Amino acid sequence: MDHLRWLERECLALDRVVLRDLERYMGIVGAEVAMPLGEPWRVGKRPYGHAALSTTAACLKGFYLHQAALGVNAELGRRLDRSRLPTRADRRRTFLGHTTTSIPANPLAPTGPRRRHPKMLPDGAREKLLETVNSARDRMVVTWLADGGLRIGELCGLHLVDLHLRENAACGQCRSPHLHVCYRPGNPNRAEAKTKHPWRLENGTVTGGLIKRVSPAMIHSYFDYITTEYPRGRTDHGMLLVQLHGRAVGRPWAPVAARRVLRRAGDRAGLGPVKPHAFRHSFTSAVLDASGGNLLIARDAGGWASATMVDEVYGHVDVHDPAFDAALRRVWGEGR
Repeated sequence: MDHLRWLERECLALDRVVLRDLERYMGIVGAEVAMPLGEPWRVGKRPYGHAALSTTAACLKGFYLHQAALGVNAELGRRLDRSRLPTRADRRRTFLGHTTTSIPANPLAPTGPRRRHPKMLPDGAREKLLETVNSARDRMVVTWLADGGLRIGELCGLHLVDLHLRENAACGQCRSPHLHVCYRPGNPNRAEAKTKHPWRLENGTVTGGLIKRVSPAMIHSYFDYITTEYPRGRTDHGMLLVQLHGRAVGRPWAPVAARRVLRRAGDRAGLGPVKPHAFRHSFTSAVLDASGGNLLIARDAGGWASATMVDEVYGHVDVHDPAFDAALRRVWGEGR
């Protein structure tokens, strides 16, 4: 609708629009284009981000291709209907990708880096949060996010049967203590795992899903929570994290409630608002550093989709690293 209103302001009919007009519109809403943009549009509003620009470009291309199919502005349709050679990543995520010879391309799509450096936790955040939170459940949440690299939806979606916190568990899939992240779209607290690995429950034992190792600190915080705060006999859902106060005691704890607890705890600890995903970023970065830059280890430890994603997001040098500093000083001639 915004684009149609812009066309009306510019006195452009659908059959008179050219590719340069669409590029100018993309520049007005936030894309970087090297051309005069004309009169201001969306005054007082923030420019679109990269994701919104990509969505806008896809909508514009689809709209004008549909118009071209109806016989309106066929020339613009031909200029938008482009393709490109597939990359290795394109082939990997496409069904029968090895047979793919071309991929649709959008001349309106924004270019540039897709990922920023991840926002890490402040130094000492874990210790400060553990001192600040008010319950064993909240201490367990901080510990499991920090040591497990779990997403908040994965953590709040865990069931008790998903936890195999002893050596040589019955599932036979991991000798060390571990947990299974299982995709359950019907959880009463609406918490869902992002990954959808197949899993099953057989004879009371969960197999499959995304398997993640657990630390001794995670096991200790779990038993502290279960033995002191978990409302025994007042739950029938089998979920791990539950509400501890009010009329909803024993009901599954929602991810939004966990986010609020962390935000308030961060404010009280002087850290500012703490977001759960910052734990995941810090965990993956620490694993990548401890493994000497091994992308496969970092990918599997964090449950990432690919090593390429880990490399793109986390595979950058620490500008304060002594080796980095020594290399620069040697190039500058300071070590001679």
